[in-house]
Amino acid sequence: MPNPYGAPEISVQEVSDKIDSGEKFILLDVRERHELAQASFAEGTFEIVPLSELAQKKLDALAPALLDKDAEIVAFCHKGVRSAQVTMWLKQQGWTNVLSMAGGIDAWAKQIDPDVGMY
Repeated sequence: MPNPYGAPEISVQEVSDKIDSGEKFILLDVRERHELAQASFAEGTFEIVPLSELAQKKLDALAPALLDKDAEIVAFCHKGVRSAQVTMWLKQQGWTNVLSMAGGIDAWAKQIDPDVGMY
């Protein structure tokens, strides 16, 4: 199902392939911090900037690694809607290489690794 924001997407399989090949990119989790306890990647493998923090602090919410507007960023959330919203917002701010992970961490748990958890 296409996201409602028209954001460019990448499949969970493509993200898994990038990780497996050692490709350099930033995984950006835009879920709220309390959601991490329910489903998450290994600590240290992603940046977390919740959508609510972006809404409040705008660009000041971004971690230093995310400030390079040419960095490859794959945003994700629970099901892919919030990450699509953030992807489009970053693109409007001048980021050039941002994708939303289709289906979010839920799709990752179903298709790639059930150990990340589901909710």
